[in-house]
Amino acid sequence: MTTYIDGKKTARRIEDEVAAGVASLARRTGRVPALATVLVGGDPAGAVYVAHKRRAVRRAGMRDVHRSLPAHAGHDDIAAVLDALAADPEVSGILLQLPLPEGLDPRPLIDRIPGAKDVDGLTTHSVGLLAGRAAEGLRPCTPRGVIELLDSEGVVLRGAHAVVVGASGLVGRPLAQLLLQRDATVTVAHRHTAGLAAVTRVADVLVVAAGVPGLIGPEHVKPGATVVDVGITRTVAGITSDVRTAELDGIAARVTPVPGGVGPMTIAMLLANTLEAARQQGHRQMSH
Repeated sequence: MTTYIDGKKTARRIEDEVAAGVASLARRTGRVPALATVLVGGDPAGAVYVAHKRRAVRRAGMRDVHRSLPAHAGHDDIAAVLDALAADPEVSGILLQLPLPEGLDPRPLIDRIPGAKDVDGLTTHSVGLLAGRAAEGLRPCTPRGVIELLDSEGVVLRGAHAVVVGASGLVGRPLAQLLLQRDATVTVAHRHTAGLAAVTRVADVLVVAAGVPGLIGPEHVKPGATVVDVGITRTVAGITSDVRTAELDGIAARVTPVPGGVGPMTIAMLLANTLEAARQQGHRQMSH
């Protein structure tokens, strides 16, 4: 039998823990964590994601700070908003919603976010800390959510062969780093990988984050493997995922559904990162 991993249940538990942590921090220090979301342009999917995040922030008892810029906003306009949020001691974390409108390079804008407020874990500083296996630094939300989900299911990572399909800076690469830190043997496959099925069929843990609908089917999966489906693509027919989940029934030991698998975990980890950032900023203020 294949078990469907309930990401909603684990996300709810983490959100409850974060809410308790927020209340405790406010009682002890009078400081309430605040997450600032920055949305540029009117991309409908981006607006929906930001609305979800803002609702979760308020549910956790945090302050919701939002900045909305028009699609014609230039680099300097966005930089000025990010710099103001970076300088605001009341703001614990800053999230620049991606993708940005065409013609804007996200990298220099992301790097304006101080490492201490980088709740997405995407700045060059944060990426370096992760690659260097530093204890400090905030980790990207979706990869961190995948690890939490595997832990909640009791999936043993030490010594396991993990294959990550997709090498983006948002999910694939940081997730490979986190799996390595947990002593898994890690293979990263990508669009130029030849003979994909031969690569994925050896995986004890298969994580798919390619953004290619229906890419992975039974021919790619080792019997008894755990399959984590991160890829979500919006089509005219609705939301589709990278894994043909129904076809894995009776083959995979565990599968994350879409929706209801990794998605809720991403938001839960964003809240956890914001609380962690607020705590660390409080420590630094006290030490000064």
